[in-house]
Amino acid sequence: MMILQPLFGLGVLLAIGWAISENRRVFPWKWAAGAVIVQIILALLFLRVSFLQNALASAGRAVEVLEAASRAGSSFMFGYLGGAPLPFEPTPGANTMIIAFQILPIILVTAALAALLWHWRILPIIISGLSWALRRTLKVSGAVGLGAAANFFLGVVESPMLIRAYLNRMSRTELFMVMVAGMATVSGAVLVLYATILEGIVADATGHILTASLISLPAALLFARIMVPYKEGESALAETLGPEEETIKYDSTLAALVSGVEDGLKVFLSVMAMLIVIFALVFIANAILGILPDISGAPLTVNRLFGWVFAPIVMLFGIPFSEAAQAGQLMGTKAILNEFIAYQQLSSLAPGALSPRSSVIMTYAMCGFANLASIGLQLATFSTLAPERKAEIASLGWRAWIAGNLATGATASVAAMTIPA
Repeated sequence: MMILQPLFGLGVLLAIGWAISENRRVFPWKWAAGAVIVQIILALLFLRVSFLQNALASAGRAVEVLEAASRAGSSFMFGYLGGAPLPFEPTPGANTMIIAFQILPIILVTAALAALLWHWRILPIIISGLSWALRRTLKVSGAVGLGAAANFFLGVVESPMLIRAYLNRMSRTELFMVMVAGMATVSGAVLVLYATILEGIVADATGHILTASLISLPAALLFARIMVPYKEGESALAETLGPEEETIKYDSTLAALVSGVEDGLKVFLSVMAMLIVIFALVFIANAILGILPDISGAPLTVNRLFGWVFAPIVMLFGIPFSEAAQAGQLMGTKAILNEFIAYQQLSSLAPGALSPRSSVIMTYAMCGFANLASIGLQLATFSTLAPERKAEIASLGWRAWIAGNLATGATASVAAMTIPA
């Protein structure tokens, strides 16, 4: 059942993508089979091969260093609020963790490092390598490969800028591929943040989140091509991006550092503001639902609704029936509200609420930006870069959100088939 359940679920997810396709008469059977095989191979390599597992473990140690470095900076600036030793004895059971000052500052450090690595030509080489792998295995165009690969490190705002010169020339299918890739992955800055949140909850959290984002790249392209297939006679854009068309440039190392900090600050403030508003809206929604009669002896809440609605969906990922309601709450939080909140809820679950295996599966299922807020952010970004296609981009927004969640679900299913029992 540990293999058959997620295997059946993967088939159902693909069927859902086909059912809402713009052209159900066109289904790229061979290409889809190849994309699934690529996902399974990647999962087997990173979840079963000792050498690559050790490499991911090293990445986890690097994240620990980043976390310690971030804590050093926040402690200097905010004192005990930022992680320095407390000047008093806390009340037993009190939570002294302040998210804004102790967890979120790692975004600033990671964003600054990313800008430096970009300026030093390290990050472009890695992205180009991923792009080459996507082009060779899935036969996508250079622009799509670069745009999709960039999402592994950059956010939904920065990655489209790398291919802005080609956005107006891309086919509808290729444009959708890039959009879905942004929804189905997480950027480097928050990737480190989520790994930090899951420390002690999911073994080798960094390795799992890295693997999830990597597997989700072919998954995103797969569901994008199923839901918005090429028109008859249409093919991939032949051109590839040249270095002269690169739009992210820094004049010096210092300029890269300053720009990276500024970009990180925008993300830091955006995440903080979004969390405040989302928690406030959930509180209001729960207050309204509380007017209704209790169900099964407990008040109706947003989380309970998420659990009922998304329980059948998470079972497609390989979650057992007994844990489906709890996992469904997490998936609903991720898809509707925000993946940060979902990971935060996962890290604070009572012991035994989810088995270690289910916690790993949900780590994969929630590793993507596909939530309602991201729809608006992505539409604003793409419409700004390609204003001539604003109406077309708007028509693809909801589809990209659905495809992004289907892609991370497929990634979770593939992971469930390959992780050790």
